[in-house]
Amino acid sequence: MKLPRFGVEEWLNVHEKSAIYDIAGVSIDSLTLDELFDLTGTDAQAFFKELAHKKLNYGWIEGSPQFKQAAASLYDHIKPENILQTNGATGANMLVLYALVEAGDHVISLYPSYQQLYDIPRSLGAKVDFWQIREELNWLPDLDELRQLIKPSTKMICINNANNPTGAVMDEPYLKELVEIAKSCDAYILSDEVYHSFSDKKVPAIADLYDKGVSVNSLSKTYSLPGIRVGWVAANRQVTDLLKDYRDYTMICAGVFDDMVASLALDHRDKILERNQKIVSRNLTILQEWVASEEMAELIAPVHVSTSFVKLKVNLDIEDFCLKLLQDYGVLVVPGNRFDIEGHVRIGYCCSTEILKEGLRRLSQCLHN
Repeated sequence: MKLPRFGVEEWLNVHEKSAIYDIAGVSIDSLTLDELFDLTGTDAQAFFKELAHKKLNYGWIEGSPQFKQAAASLYDHIKPENILQTNGATGANMLVLYALVEAGDHVISLYPSYQQLYDIPRSLGAKVDFWQIREELNWLPDLDELRQLIKPSTKMICINNANNPTGAVMDEPYLKELVEIAKSCDAYILSDEVYHSFSDKKVPAIADLYDKGVSVNSLSKTYSLPGIRVGWVAANRQVTDLLKDYRDYTMICAGVFDDMVASLALDHRDKILERNQKIVSRNLTILQEWVASEEMAELIAPVHVSTSFVKLKVNLDIEDFCLKLLQDYGVLVVPGNRFDIEGHVRIGYCCSTEILKEGLRRLSQCLHN
């Protein structure tokens, strides 16, 4: 099993600590514990008293009953026993691919998307075909192209919805058509759903639409808690039972403290979502106003999702430009070549408003200098 370097994560690992204005990350402005307690009306003293009396053993291996119930309530047709807690969505994707994909399988992956979704299947010996996103389709892929890629032997279709890096969203009619295509060859659909759309467009989970749909999610992006590293898989009972066997090889548990924080957040998700909807709406307006005033930038707006993909009119290779932007102006974005698309940058616009405004101002300075 040989994996290439993870382009986006490698870039962030090397550069994010040196940035003054980090507009590369795509979580919605991360919460502190104090902010989480205030937002949810939690008595901090009571929370820590409960934690202090808990044994720091392995805890609930698949996630506590409270966590599994709260995560299951996000879906229409998923029961708590069909939720498996993981080490973030990264751990969830790894678990599903490790368990379901074998050498010689045919896998179709949305491209570009999160790099796990195509490079892990390839490392396992699968034949992977790319289902390309299209700028002319507002960064969605063409379903007719998928029909041409499908084979009777296709084992899995991998998507992330909303898309990373573009923020494009497959809505309910689109997903239902995708499911019909998958049914034609009895393929699984693995859907990384960590990016929540705050628009009015309905975006159901793939696990609710399709019996062989596997939904992956986490607390990192939508719920502003990447620091606790908690995610989950939602799937039918047959898939969940299979994943349990493989999960023993990939992780034991997420941890007692992490489970407590995750359960608290999901139990009060309405408060967090209300807070984060305001951040997305406010900051997306700032980003769009900047693009409208900046002659050297273009944007197909994300569907109220925390990631955006901005086209820049620069003569340099985009990675060289981004290095100059960081070194001379202190601003971090992700160069589009890390997604195999030149001339674009990923901007995580749901950071603090002050950082976003100053980061965009300095980005304009760099563009014009």
